[in-house]
Amino acid sequence: MFDFLEGYDVLGAFWMTVKLTALSAVGSLIWGTLLAAMRVSPVPLMRGFGTAYVNIVRNIPLTVIILFCSLGLADVFGVTMGSDDFKIQGFRLAVLGLVAYTAAFVCEALRSGMNTVPLGQAEAARAIGLSFTQTLWLVVLPQAFRSVIGPLANVLIALTKNTTVAAAIGVAEAAYLMKTMIENEAQTLLIGAVFAFGFVVLTLPTGLFLGWLSKRLAVKR
Repeated sequence: MFDFLEGYDVLGAFWMTVKLTALSAVGSLIWGTLLAAMRVSPVPLMRGFGTAYVNIVRNIPLTVIILFCSLGLADVFGVTMGSDDFKIQGFRLAVLGLVAYTAAFVCEALRSGMNTVPLGQAEAARAIGLSFTQTLWLVVLPQAFRSVIGPLANVLIALTKNTTVAAAIGVAEAAYLMKTMIENEAQTLLIGAVFAFGFVVLTLPTGLFLGWLSKRLAVKR
């Protein structure tokens, strides 16, 4: 029944998806946190940059961002991402595009978490001599992260599914292999079912675990 899978590296394709997701998730969390800090910064220029970035990037389709990274950065500006290998370049450019896009949603999730922290705590931190940066990193963000684990889980699940867009620039992840198999084999429904099941295996445990973690670490008000 599943003889059509022979000769195709399905596990390798999903492993590529996992690598794309993991690296993009780490990059998005770092960049999204910095953007959230900019959005609540007392410096108008930083606040304006963070607001403009989030509002612009969230309203651009991910496919456009990924293609810009490949056709714009690589082909027009000659950005090699530290490698002359086309496959490695494509992978790194895909990660860059996913980070740039997903960070905007991470930023907004974190900002909503910051709004749940009582203003009096920040004022008390400033009253004992903590700077804005110290207040943010020692008082506000730890509580904000605990309150937005659920929304961040949704962002991570969306990121996992968004990695399929990397197929547009030739990254050999799951969606790229599925397209190849559909073109070569006659088992369209079974191929779709196999890859749908693969993504369920990737996303469902993640959602369940982070949902449990969200309840476990919820900030009691």
